[in-house]
Amino acid sequence: MNISIKELGTLAKDTEKETASYLEKLKKKPPKQLDYLMQDLHDAVFKRVNCLDCANCCKTTGPLFTDADVERLSKFLKMKPAAFEAQYLRVDEEGDKVLKQVPCAFLADDNHCLVYEVRPKACREYPHTDRKKFYQINKLTMLNRSICPAAYEVVEALKKKIPQP
Repeated sequence: MNISIKELGTLAKDTEKETASYLEKLKKKPPKQLDYLMQDLHDAVFKRVNCLDCANCCKTTGPLFTDADVERLSKFLKMKPAAFEAQYLRVDEEGDKVLKQVPCAFLADDNHCLVYEVRPKACREYPHTDRKKFYQINKLTMLNRSICPAAYEVVEALKKKIPQP
């Protein structure tokens, strides 16, 4: 299944209630092998999906930046951390450091990341579909499946593998 960004919004919205209910049931009674299953599903989808074809995450959302991310990126860009923060970041309503604007300033026209080697932890882990204790991140999963075609596919594959948690 290769989902276009145009289709993704509609698909995610059409299955939103059903998926939210499914994930809530999964959270209440997660299968013992869920982490292994998620890793397998994630790997299978990402063998087919090339993030460079899409980069919707970089175009529409921004990661949270940890202090370690700021240090690493500012060093890479030969900037002082305070200058990096002033130029690229803002503090959101929850007190987290986030990008001032999207698309990400480090996204090139060809969808490559200009700071890929030192990108923020949140970018390295996105879309979190291979995360341990996946059942704990329902809100994030619901958001990501509407942004990332691969995340949507992983969740749909999970619903087929474990029809009723």
